[in-house]
Amino acid sequence: MEEPGSAAGPPEGRGRDERSLEALSLAAGGGTAATAGRQLPEGRRATLASALELEGTVLREGRLTQFVANNLERRIRLSGAPRGEPPAGGGGSSIPAIDPGALQDVVALAGQVAAQVDDLLRNVHCGLQALTALSVGCIQTYRDGVESLGEAADLSIRAMYALVARCEELDRAMQPVPALAKRIRDMKGTLERLEGLCK
Repeated sequence: MEEPGSAAGPPEGRGRDERSLEALSLAAGGGTAATAGRQLPEGRRATLASALELEGTVLREGRLTQFVANNLERRIRLSGAPRGEPPAGGGGSSIPAIDPGALQDVVALAGQVAAQVDDLLRNVHCGLQALTALSVGCIQTYRDGVESLGEAADLSIRAMYALVARCEELDRAMQPVPALAKRIRDMKGTLERLEGLCK
């Protein structure tokens, strides 16, 4: 919280801060100084700061003032206690008695929740096993497909090389064919001339 009396804060918030700080100073025994400080803002600020230091720890960083009260847990318990009941002792606890029926209901609900969580985990486990088996099957199928494709590609390459080799052999075997065709044409011409002479 900011220091009371600063010009940046609104008047109403400043008045509430001043009243609360004055109450703390009166509780700490600084009522006279706080009353006298109404004409002296700096003196009132010093008196309120000293009263706060009696109630807890005051830290200042520029215009920001931080206050940590002593026995904060006890103060919270006292603020939450009903108005008609006397405050609990310094080391006592103001927790009400626990209803056994409520505890039994909580235990029963906890058992139901535990059973439901077990069922959920069992279902999740079965689902994960099914997904894992499906993933393993897909991976094995993909692996078999890749291996088969590799083998088929290897066989195709070998067959292509064999076909090329056979074509080369056939080409070498067909090299005498043009000369033989020329001789056949010559023989045909000779036969035609012989036929002409015989007629």
